[in-house]
Amino acid sequence: MTRECSVLLPRVCAALAGPRQPRYDDTCLEKLLDWFRSLTALDPSVELVQDNPCLMEFIASVLALPKPSPSILSFTLRLAGILAASESRFQHLQQEKLLVRLFGRDGPLSSAVWEDASVRSGWVNGVHSMMQHQPALHFLCEGGGIDVIFTLQGDPSLFVASAASQLLVHMLTLSVESETTKPLTTKDCDWPACAQMIVKHIEDALQSSSASHIEQSLKLLTSLFGSCHAPWTEVLWLRIAKQIESFLMEETTQVQYMLANLLLKMSRSPVFDTEGSFWALVTSALEHLTPVQAGPLAVRILRLYKCPQDVRIRALTVLLQPMDCILRAASQPLEYAGLLDESVSDPITIESLLSSRSSCASLLCQTLAHLKELLSLVDLPVDLPSTPLLRSLMTILQFCNGFLSPASPLGNTVSRILINSFRVQRSALDVLAALSEQKGCDTLIGSVFDVLLAYLESPNTSPTVLKTTFQATSKWLVRLQEVSCSNSQWQQAEKILEDVFLVLQKRLCSPCWEVRDSSLEFLTVLIKCLTDQDEFRQSLLSSEVPRLTENLLEDPESYVRASAVTAVGHLAFITYFAPESPVVENQSNKENTIAKLQEILSTDPEGFPRRAVISIFIEWVRQGCTGQLEDTEQFVSRVIQTVEHDLDWEVRLGGLELVDIFCHHAFCHFGLPKCPYAPVSSAVTSSIHQNEVLQILCRANLFSFLFRSLCDCDQPVGQRACDLLLNLRINFYPTFTPRDSQEIEDSPVGHNIAWLQRTLRQGSLAKNFPTDGGNGVDFQDPESMMIALGTIDLEELRDELNKSSDHVEKSPQSLLQDILATVGTMEENEADCY
Repeated sequence: MTRECSVLLPRVCAALAGPRQPRYDDTCLEKLLDWFRSLTALDPSVELVQDNPCLMEFIASVLALPKPSPSILSFTLRLAGILAASESRFQHLQQEKLLVRLFGRDGPLSSAVWEDASVRSGWVNGVHSMMQHQPALHFLCEGGGIDVIFTLQGDPSLFVASAASQLLVHMLTLSVESETTKPLTTKDCDWPACAQMIVKHIEDALQSSSASHIEQSLKLLTSLFGSCHAPWTEVLWLRIAKQIESFLMEETTQVQYMLANLLLKMSRSPVFDTEGSFWALVTSALEHLTPVQAGPLAVRILRLYKCPQDVRIRALTVLLQPMDCILRAASQPLEYAGLLDESVSDPITIESLLSSRSSCASLLCQTLAHLKELLSLVDLPVDLPSTPLLRSLMTILQFCNGFLSPASPLGNTVSRILINSFRVQRSALDVLAALSEQKGCDTLIGSVFDVLLAYLESPNTSPTVLKTTFQATSKWLVRLQEVSCSNSQWQQAEKILEDVFLVLQKRLCSPCWEVRDSSLEFLTVLIKCLTDQDEFRQSLLSSEVPRLTENLLEDPESYVRASAVTAVGHLAFITYFAPESPVVENQSNKENTIAKLQEILSTDPEGFPRRAVISIFIEWVRQGCTGQLEDTEQFVSRVIQTVEHDLDWEVRLGGLELVDIFCHHAFCHFGLPKCPYAPVSSAVTSSIHQNEVLQILCRANLFSFLFRSLCDCDQPVGQRACDLLLNLRINFYPTFTPRDSQEIEDSPVGHNIAWLQRTLRQGSLAKNFPTDGGNGVDFQDPESMMIALGTIDLEELRDELNKSSDHVEKSPQSLLQDILATVGTMEENEADCY
């Protein structure tokens, strides 16, 4: 233990044991416990308590109080547990008779303060920390503490009850793994004493008539099988499997909803990979649990590649049953093939749920969420019937907007329930989007766009549903282009694109800003995905969409302006920067667009549009769209001079990203390595090119921006600037060795560079870069900047900038200051804070 800590410990203990205990707050005490944990981790020996008797004195003084503060007593219990985690310190605390007074029958258990949940929580957490060795296990079991934990499983405080359950799992694992010498069997005599007590408690609770006791044991087992994958867990399972199975058969049991989670945890354990009886129970659960209960289990089972094929088919059937029912309800007799040949559970159960207003939407949303999760997998473990599933989705969406009038009684009921159900619409559209990547759906692509366009055109489509519709439409438009390329169905693609852009024109003029915003986002996605397609570019440019998009740069809503900036920026790749664009005709419009974006960057009162502009400028420079190197130099210089004074740190950070990309281009232009930034050879030609690059960077005012950013008030900006300067130094000084400061200071510009180094060292802490201009540093002078890169200790600055903001607050001195502050006065002990 450090000398600093040995000096502080007595002061901390004295402050905690003082008369003003009730005024301590939990944050301060929690921070102090973290400090003690770090101390005990560094020094696990008994000398920690022997050399610091103040710890024992503190615990004894708290126990001697007639009415201790619940927060301090809870803290003391947890502290004692942390100390007792070491076996040697445990024995020392035992000799001092402190553990029995804290965790035994004569401790807080028998006092009125036990009624406070924080004390019970402190007791459980203290025992959990202590439970790292056999002596602690025997101490608790022999002293009756385990019965207390059994009781706390049903504590009215959910935090205490959960902690008690976790503690029992920990104790059972510790007992079995530290006290058994041969493989366990189902016989009690083969189990260690403590493990016997816990297992018997679990079995008794499962066989009781108390639903709460059964729930407690199921929670414990769920936690155990989820965290422990040792072979002995299979032996425990064999002891309780029959009882668990009986819960599935009893339709009236109140704990069926917990069984799915228990079986799911077990299915992830390698212990049950080949356990036939376990998978039989899973199959039984899929059949006997309600569709709502079985759904989560089914989708998780389908994600397991080790699952037997027959179980996987059952699980998929559970998920598809509601969709099959919807498809069959759409028409009588069934026009198309359904999704399933047979059902897992009684179809009447599904029909009943879909016929109820209270359960219909919930069941469908859950089913659709599970299907979306399944479709998100890179490799589907099962073959989905994509075509009928797609028909079912379109049926749901048509039910929701009232465009389908089914003939069956069930269909009529479901359509009335689902009309304008936003939740179901969004869920179905999400799955529809995911299905665009599945094979076998191409024959229905025209029908899919009929449904999507109906939603895009309908005035009843809510803004949130419209946004989801746009997302699904973009996915299917990509699919449409792939299909058109493969089978030459250009006319269908052109007609659909025309219809989409006609709708988009209307939506860009919507009085609702959310609609305008999502329309612009949709346009941007389309440009990113389809810009290489001639049909798409022609349809876009022949519509009013580009003009309307530029108009929205002046929208009153900042979110819309930001989205318009992004859309205009990507439109430029088609209208101004594409090789086939008519240069003469578009040059004026191009300059106007750039001027508009620069004006937004310098004058827009909101941060979102300015962030969007800097992001677009970054993309333009990355793609080489801003002209020759000289033009890009002037462009970047203008941008960073604007960005340097921006109040939004993300905009300033974007400016640094722009600088990084420009540096890459500058080095590449002269054939120098660019990968951030690889050292170059010492050849004469490389040296000449280096000087040319250095002059370009100086002319563009990049060094001024970078050095000032080192002192930015926002840490990420300073860190990024430091990284860029280090990369530049590597390029200009391939074999860098620090230059002598005194030698540099004696040179003509050395005095100014020395001032800069001192200022940066202070500024990175004070977050302030002097602007008086009296220092004489010329950031546009190549010689000065070379000296600066070779002299300034950038590594030291980086280390300073990388320190987390709480490295001071977590120091022992700060902890003591917090403690004394919570006492309410610092007059008599204020010197201790230092």
